[in-house]
Formats: sequence, C-alpha cells, structure tokens
Amino acid sequence: MTTTTLAVLVPLLPFLGAAAGLLLGRNAPGFVRPLAVLPTLAALVAAAIVAVRQDGGASVDAATELTPTGSVPIELSLHIDGFAALVAVVVALVATCVQIYSTGYLREDPRYPSYAALVSLFTSAMFLVVYTGDLMVLLVGWEVMGICSYFLVGHYWETPEARAASLKAFLVTKLGDVPFLIGLFALATDAGSFEITKVLDAVAHGGLDHPTVIALLLLAGVAGKSAQFPLHTWLPDAMAGPTPVSALIHAATMVAAGVYFVARLLPVFEASRAAMVVLAVMAAVTMVGSGLAALAQDDIKRVLAYSTIGQLGYMTGALAVGDRGAAVFHLLSHGAFKALLFLAAGVIIHAAGTNSLAAMSRMSHLRDRIPDAYWTMTVALLALAAIPPFSGFFSKESVLGAAEHVTTGHTENAPGAAGWLVLVAGLITALLTAAYAARLWLLTFHGRGTEAPDHGRQPLTMTVVLWVLAVPSLALGGFAYRTLPDWFDGNDLAPTLTTSVLGTGVALAGGLVMYAAWRHVAGLAARVPLGAVAAHPEGDAGLVEAEAIATHTPAYGDVASAPDPADPGRLLLGPLHRHAAAGFHLDAVYDVLFVRPVQAGASLVRFLDREVVDTYVRGAGALPRWLGAAVRRAQTGNVQTYVSALLAGTVVLAVAALLVASGA
Repeated sequence: MTTTTLAVLVPLLPFLGAAAGLLLGRNAPGFVRPLAVLPTLAALVAAAIVAVRQDGGASVDAATELTPTGSVPIELSLHIDGFAALVAVVVALVATCVQIYSTGYLREDPRYPSYAALVSLFTSAMFLVVYTGDLMVLLVGWEVMGICSYFLVGHYWETPEARAASLKAFLVTKLGDVPFLIGLFALATDAGSFEITKVLDAVAHGGLDHPTVIALLLLAGVAGKSAQFPLHTWLPDAMAGPTPVSALIHAATMVAAGVYFVARLLPVFEASRAAMVVLAVMAAVTMVGSGLAALAQDDIKRVLAYSTIGQLGYMTGALAVGDRGAAVFHLLSHGAFKALLFLAAGVIIHAAGTNSLAAMSRMSHLRDRIPDAYWTMTVALLALAAIPPFSGFFSKESVLGAAEHVTTGHTENAPGAAGWLVLVAGLITALLTAAYAARLWLLTFHGRGTEAPDHGRQPLTMTVVLWVLAVPSLALGGFAYRTLPDWFDGNDLAPTLTTSVLGTGVALAGGLVMYAAWRHVAGLAARVPLGAVAAHPEGDAGLVEAEAIATHTPAYGDVASAPDPADPGRLLLGPLHRHAAAGFHLDAVYDVLFVRPVQAGASLVRFLDREVVDTYVRGAGALPRWLGAAVRRAQTGNVQTYVSALLAGTVVLAVAALLVASGA
C-alpha cells in the first residue's frame, strides 16, 4: 500500500467509525466499543507507518482539484512533512488511549454511543487539519472540531454548567474564527492559491501585500482555538464535560490545532515583525496569567485547564521567536503528559468520589488506594514542572533556548523584544508551574480532606492507559531532542546551559516554596472540621461526575463550603488569590464590554420593533378600518335613501357644472 493511500486512511478510518457508530449505536450496542476503538487504533498504525516512511525527508504531496471555482482553486490535497507526520502519531496515540479509557470510564453512560462517535469524528477532523495541504480543507477540519467540542463539552446537557460551558466554548472560538476566515481569504488573494506550499513560496518571494493585517487576522482564530489571551476563558469552563474529553481537547486536538497552524505557516507571520511582537505579548501574558490562576484553583481539572493554557503559551512563545521546531517539540511532549494528567484525574474522580465541582483540599488517603494513578500522575507532574530527565524539561528548555538565541542576536527570525518577553515570562511561568504542580500533588495525594468510601479497583482499561502514556512522559524528551532536528528545520533542540540552570533552578524553588507553605499551613487545617461524607452507590466515574454536576454538590457527600485554611496557594498569593481564582475577572470585563452592550442593543431593537414599527403597521391597518366603518354606516338598505342621495348628488353635479360654465 502506498504512503499516500495510508495517509488518506488516517482521517478516513475514524470518520467511517463515527458514521457507523451513529448509525448502529442504538440498534447494535455490542458494536459500539469496537467501532470506537478499532478504527482509531488502525489510524494509529497507519499514521506510524506514514511517519516511518516519511522519516523526516521529502514531504509527501498529492492533490486533486476538489471543485472548479473559476478563480483561486480549492484542492483535496496532502502535504505531509516531518511536523505533520509526528503530530499525527501523537494525535492518534492520545485519541486511541482516550477511546480505550472511555470504555471503562463511561461504561454505564446511556449516551456512550454518540459520545464515542463524536470523539472519532473529532479525531478525524484533527487528522484533516494535520495532513491537508489546502487551507480551505484545513478550515473544514478546524470548524468540525468546533462543532464536536460543542457537543462533547455539553455531554451532560441536563446540567446548566455543561450547557453554559458548551455554548461559551462555541461562541468564544467562533469570535476568533470570523477574522480567521477573513485572513485566510486575504492570504489566498495575495498568494493566488489556498495551497500551503504555494502560499509559502509566495511569502519567500515577497508576494504578500498585507502581511501584518493577514497575520493579525489569523492570530485571532489561533487565540480562540488554542485558548490564548484574551480568548482563553472558554477552556477552564469546558471542564464541565467528561474528563476523557478534556484529555482529548487539551492534549492532542483542538487546542493544539492553532499552534500547529502557526507552525505550518510561520513564514507568513515572520513576514511581519509587528505580528511577531503581538504573538510574543500574547504568549507572555498567557503564560504568567494562567500560572497565577492555576495556583489559585481548588478544582483539579481547572488547575489542569489553566496549566494547558500556560503550556500552549510556551508553544506560541517559541513561534514568536521563530523556532517552530521547539514549539512542535513541546506540543509533542505536552500531548503525552497532559493526556496522562487528565486521565489520571479521571481515576481520582472515581476513587475520591469527586469531580470538577469538588476541591482538591477535600481529598484524602488516595495514594494507597489508587497507586497506578499516584505513580503515573507523579511522572506527569514532574514532566509538567520540567524537572530533568522528564520529557517536559527538554521540550521547555528548547523554547527557552530559542528565546535566549534571539536575545543574544544569534538569530534574526524575530525581534529582540519578542525574545526578552518570551524568556522572562517563560522563567516566571516555570516557577509558577512547579508551584501549582507541587500543590496539586500535595493536596490530592497527601491531603487531609474527607475520605470517600472505597469503590474497589478501577477498570483495567483505565489503569493500563495511564502506564502507556507514562512511557513517553518519562522518556520522550531525552530521545527526541537528538532526533527531532532531522524531522524539523534542523535547528538544535538540545538544552543550553544558561536556560537549563535558570529554568530548573526556578522550578525547584517553586516546588520547595510550595512544600514549605504546605507544611506551614498544615497545623491550621487541624482546627477546621471538614464535614461528613455520605455513602454513594457504586457507579462508574462518568455517572458520578454527571450526578455531582447536576446536583451542584461534590459526589459522595456534603463537605464544608468554607475555604480550606490548609491551601498553601492562598497563603502564597495573599490578596491576589481572590482575583486569580476568578481568572482575573476577565469574564466580568467581557460582560461589561460585550454582553451588556449587546443586550442593551437587543432591548433597543425590541423597543423600536414593538413601539415604532408595530405602531406604524397598526396605524396603516387602522385607516382602512375607519374608512370601511364609515362606508358601512352609509349602507342602510333603504332604497328611498339611496334614490334621494343619487338625486342630491345629481343636483350638486349640475350646479357645479353650471358654475363652471358661467365662469368660462
């Protein structure tokens, strides 16, 4: 089988699995799980073979015209270089793990067939974004992911939180997609083609007439899809969806699409130094702001959500300094350890009887009850904190090293200001990341919260997946930084001495300070009772999560709603804690700037419609009614009256005629 055929099968197989799952889900429930897992697994095998054959060499290109347009053609094309080949493997690996995990996590969910089909469709759309060589076809996959995220985040649609989160995710990402679409048309107009290779060729020869405008329009869509400031607010709220969905969205699909798009079209952005500075500012604000917000969250999934926003900030920071190899390297390693973090959080949900509405500070005695989640999540948190030799260390250091090269003038791919912004913000974020990773680990596995009933071991499909993802989280970085340059642009991805010492030093400092704060407040916790826990019937993790969201209470019991004094994040942030916990009130700002004006405008339009337009319409109808009433009164039915009126009218006409004649 040719490489092109295999590449076509990669997005096609999950799509066919999704279609079959939607058609057969209710009538043949025994086929639902095989239709969810096997096509995605086959796509993983095909993507791996494509990557082996591509081997970082010449890109695999194939195209056929989709439809005649009369001007700029749209082609159904493939363009698979080293970036695309490796990203597709990570997407397939994470999607396969999520599908296998979900067979246990949602084993009793009545809507599992539609859920599994949507996950497969989601995966297929991301493959389309990764492999396509045409920007319009990429846009199709881009928008299909947005629709799938709407339905998956709103999986527990009975709850107001899930409905609001799905609607918010859809609207915020669409807010960025409108200028993104305009930017794509402007780019194709300047380049004369939607084909990526031709666009890049036009950029290389100075063929873009409006590079800054195009780059900024495209960045709006990237900010929405990859949850970058200021369009990042949808991602923490999306935690109302099932935990495996969070793993899929955060690790390998939707939020990675924006970073991958910029990496693939980086020369377009490099054509405008202003756009590169804007990208650097966006990355810096995103990194630091999300780190502070994560430090203040008491919800394990929201901590991980803000963590994703910050790690995506690292990737956009690498792009802002012109090193797409470092950006995609961090995308690959982040895909492994962030999927592991969310799936381990799902195991915690089942074991602790909690969900995203409950607090980490209420968890207790989980280390011995879920050893698989404990050890694998420890590996993932160390990778997140960029502690050597875990994968996150090597990929994060490649980003900091790229920023350092810009600041020292070793590369001119980006302005020096962008390099300094990314470097300083990256080091601050390394400190914050290690701090909130340590806080999550301490509160979750060594906390003094209310202990939930023991529900036995987790399904094997859930625990095996954790160990599968732990392998790349531990070993990917040390292997990849030596081999990936051959797959990418050839830029060195090895850690540099300066950034390695600084980055690791601030990470260790952040972890140690958090540990000291945790020990300091531990004595205060003994003075605050935490409420009793009521037993809950044993059920699968997905139903526990759904019920807890629906009832607005932590699953398996009632706990005190007062803040836990044993939270070290509250101690370290001080007065800033309240603002960081609320995401620095950005939603409130949007409410003032956008929501209320739109509502006021809608109220004005409604008033004008009812009081002005409707009044005019009612008046236009009233005049004929009045005339009709007057004429109706004249119709008495008396013949003598009619004859008298006729004679009187004749006399009036005769008199009038005489007057006219005499005047003449």
